[in-house]
Amino acid sequence: MNVLIINAGSSSLKYQLMDPETGVVSAKGLCERIGIDGRLNHNAHGEKVVKDIPMPTHSEAIAATLEILVDPVNGVIKSVDEIDAVGHRVLHGGMEFFDSCIINDEVIAAIEKCIPLGPLHNPANLMGIRACQAVMPTTPQVAVFDTAFHMTMPPKAYRYAIPTEYFKNDSLRRYGFHGTSHKYVAKRTAELVGKTAFKMVNCHLGNGSSMSAIKDGKCQDTTMGLTPLAGVPMGTRSGDIDAAVVQFICNKYGMNVDECLNMLNKKSGVLALSGNVSSDFRDLENGAKEGNADCALAREKFCYEVAKYVGAYAAAMNGIDVLTFTAGVGENDKGVRAAVCEYLGYLGVEIDPELNNCRGKEVKISTANSKVQVWIVPTNEELMIAQDTAELVKAAK
Repeated sequence: MNVLIINAGSSSLKYQLMDPETGVVSAKGLCERIGIDGRLNHNAHGEKVVKDIPMPTHSEAIAATLEILVDPVNGVIKSVDEIDAVGHRVLHGGMEFFDSCIINDEVIAAIEKCIPLGPLHNPANLMGIRACQAVMPTTPQVAVFDTAFHMTMPPKAYRYAIPTEYFKNDSLRRYGFHGTSHKYVAKRTAELVGKTAFKMVNCHLGNGSSMSAIKDGKCQDTTMGLTPLAGVPMGTRSGDIDAAVVQFICNKYGMNVDECLNMLNKKSGVLALSGNVSSDFRDLENGAKEGNADCALAREKFCYEVAKYVGAYAAAMNGIDVLTFTAGVGENDKGVRAAVCEYLGYLGVEIDPELNNCRGKEVKISTANSKVQVWIVPTNEELMIAQDTAELVKAAK
């Protein structure tokens, strides 16, 4: 089965053609500068092709994608008919979607309803959906929501302690993000440990970071909130912050709320803590080794906040059995993993430095004596999207 995976942004469109059963990616690429001039970056057969193609809208981007997938030289299929389904990553499902679903007019209307919750991403996701519908009208389309995995949280975890009217009228609550990644890692970890009933904390650590408390495969709590701004400090996002800080900055520096939130999203996090050296953890590690105290603080603060959430989630679930690290930093930064685990001795966490000395590998790094299994589990959001899509399409036949 061939599933085309689409992740549409406001001026870009990422794609992969994947077999959901094997996980083999036959082609992938990026359409960028949509609405400006248009450029296609395509990877297949171990080679990269770059073409400047006019892309006034996402429709032209989808058309360019399909054209190169069937290209005699650079393509991987003979006909668009060989694409069995399309899986779309959609950022925000609000309280409308608790799982992935086949797209129809009602689903599109519900995604539109969630635009106030995802004003930057949902319109772009809809453009990708509509563009595919226009070019591939008979091919099944599936929406996979970034928020859906977290919809199993109980009210005590997702409700904010603000007047109830804001929840009832405006759906203001904790939603969480990176759900497709958390779902994949939870599923894969169950396979690795050989059981489905256990408590785990998954640390999706990267330029954007989130953590989830997961019991028996179901999300119990997560660090991101109404938006991806909440939780641990990230590359450029502040993470958790006293709301009065926004008021103070706006009043003193003449910012409006939108300008202040832009600063908290794009100019804060470890970038700000490092003295604007970098938001890249590799640069921060190098800076710290060279004696830059700000770079060292940025990494220390990050690891400290991650460890605090592990402790909080251990309390929320009355213990944990497995701790997992995933995403760019979680999979590749042994120093971050070690620093986080140093805080967790009270939980019986003990990792093997030699096993931890690796990058991007699926491996258990805890010792035989550790009371908590600690794993590196590389995420694969695209595979999760492909598998969800294939399962829904097959069930609908």
